[in-house]
Amino acid sequence: MTVLETVELKKNFGDISALKGVNLAVRRGEIHGFIGPNGAGKTTTMRILLGLLKPTAGTATVFGRDAWKDAVEIHRQVAYVPGEVQLWPNLTGGEVLDLLARLRGPGNERLRGELLERFDLDPSRKCGTYSKGNRQKVALIAALSSGAELLILDEPTSGLDPLMEQVFQDCLQELRAQGRSVLLSSHILSEVEKVCDRVSIIRDGVIIESGTLVELRHLTSTHVAVQTKRPLEGLEQFSGVHDLQERGGVTYFSVEAEELGAVMAHLSRFEIVRLECAPPTLEDLFIRHYEGETRR
Repeated sequence: MTVLETVELKKNFGDISALKGVNLAVRRGEIHGFIGPNGAGKTTTMRILLGLLKPTAGTATVFGRDAWKDAVEIHRQVAYVPGEVQLWPNLTGGEVLDLLARLRGPGNERLRGELLERFDLDPSRKCGTYSKGNRQKVALIAALSSGAELLILDEPTSGLDPLMEQVFQDCLQELRAQGRSVLLSSHILSEVEKVCDRVSIIRDGVIIESGTLVELRHLTSTHVAVQTKRPLEGLEQFSGVHDLQERGGVTYFSVEAEELGAVMAHLSRFEIVRLECAPPTLEDLFIRHYEGETRR
């Protein structure tokens, strides 16, 4: 079941076309990564889904309802964490959590207490004394303890240290196990790679690729390091082999998926002593799509 969907979603700001036809779908129980550089359209898409912006054209639905017209009803089932959290400086973290809980309705106080411990947040301190990371923790704890069926997270771990990022990733895995859904925008590609079931890559206001990491990895090459008993020759004949170099008796190169089998058969003729193959990472995919593009 699809909990969130956009179809040919467009948004103009005067003469600037921020979204040029975004097609995005998030399924129930799925953690969906949404990646792209600054200015690609991630935050604009999320704000339309939250009913904060009205689309110029196309449709955006959440739980089958129109994101703009039915925003109030939708918000009862959605939690949102932005990348820049602003809190009331004279309230304590605990008071902010209480306030947000009252706005939404009865929350899970036991879970909130557990999350305070896991994220190592002191709720007695005033928010004006919090670092950026601690402000993010307040918003994350409020969202994770809300019971919302869908979480929309826009760079949620901005300012968190690596230990807290791991806690966040563990929480996402638990949400998936509960059948809840997440749309996650993140510039930390390793984070997306670890937790997301599917990924959509947005470029210049358009989704250019969407699928599981297994489905997307055909777009780039596998990295290979090989050492053979006999001098290795002939790799240049394969059009799918790139970045060929030799260091310390080890040959390094990348090979496109469609030629991987033929290249492995060729290597075996030279009596392989050592062989390491690394699948392409999400960062490889990302760089491939944005190589040569000027970031805004």
